[in-house]
Amino acid sequence: MGYTADERLAASPEESRYLGAVFTLGAQVGTPAEDPARAVYVVEVTEVSPIRVPSGRLVVASPWPDDSDWELPTPAGRELKDRIPPGVHRVQVSWTEAPYEYNGEQFDGREEVAVRLLVSDAPVACWEAALGVGESIERVVPGERPIFDSEENMGSFADATAWPSLTEPFRQFWLDVDAGKQDASRATESLDESFERVSDEALEADLVTFPTGGGTIVWLGRTETGSIASIVTTGPAFFHNEPITSRVSRACRTRS
Repeated sequence: MGYTADERLAASPEESRYLGAVFTLGAQVGTPAEDPARAVYVVEVTEVSPIRVPSGRLVVASPWPDDSDWELPTPAGRELKDRIPPGVHRVQVSWTEAPYEYNGEQFDGREEVAVRLLVSDAPVACWEAALGVGESIERVVPGERPIFDSEENMGSFADATAWPSLTEPFRQFWLDVDAGKQDASRATESLDESFERVSDEALEADLVTFPTGGGTIVWLGRTETGSIASIVTTGPAFFHNEPITSRVSRACRTRS
């Protein structure tokens, strides 16, 4: 029979096509809204970093505290209700290009479009939006999706048990800035210009950041049996146009 998702969380056919294509090399995932004549293709999928999640409890949230609160408390974090196998997983990013010309110069239009935590190499049969711990499906409004707010346009994957220590460098940075420290910096490892990592060696856990575009949906890619194969967030360059590529996941079976 296979896995059946609640219709309030299941990805639409258009969303399923996009999510199934966005990590497929050569797939066309849409067209820029400002120039529908240009096609956007997936050109590369790169490894960002391994991530240790020893508890199997995953937070997907911004590591930054709410800067509107003068006390800058540790960010609450949004722990996913579904757990993943404890251990080391891979974080990957998908890149697209949509070449264009401007003032006589050629540009590749390269952008980061999606990030995923790869749990297994099993095929994804369907996609559904993830709920957080303490969130009720009964409160999901039809047509809307549960999201996390991304302070500073940054999200992260992190082990939930180590969340306070893993996010401390971001909180301390704001405290230093508020205190007027001229050389304020955060104690994170730069993976490249868009990604950072923080590690807690005592708990053998990691946090890996990624860019976002505001309120972000977390998508669970499920196998035919319902186990989680990947966890995906789409970046600020999400294309709302219906993808053309057909070699993609089908929509979930749903129940009302």
